[in-house]
Amino acid sequence: MAQILHITDRSQWQFAEESGEYVADSLLEHGFIHCSKMEQVITVANSLLKGQRNLVLLDIDTERINARIVYENLEGGADLFPHIYGPINVDAVVKVYEFHPDSDGTFDLPIPLRKNTGWEHL
Repeated sequence: MAQILHITDRSQWQFAEESGEYVADSLLEHGFIHCSKMEQVITVANSLLKGQRNLVLLDIDTERINARIVYENLEGGADLFPHIYGPINVDAVVKVYEFHPDSDGTFDLPIPLRKNTGWEHL
């Protein structure tokens, strides 16, 4: 299973569960849903979402996604990010993790995700 991650507001995910698909604001604004690889998600969270609450981290199986996934960097950098060009079908989300900032507002991978991947935050 190839895996990518997406951070969203808990209420948006709850709406997606009811409707059967997740549509991020970025899909409407930019034409795709921003996602991250495991090694990218914490940097993204800490640079764009520091201190935000009520977030969840979607663990997405890329083999189950109905929409097209493109790995690209639209800002000219070398690091490629997965972008999903369409809604995320909820059955492609294999796990949803609570995603709370630490007391200083920064994020780290949820403990179960770290244990499953061997990731250790330094």
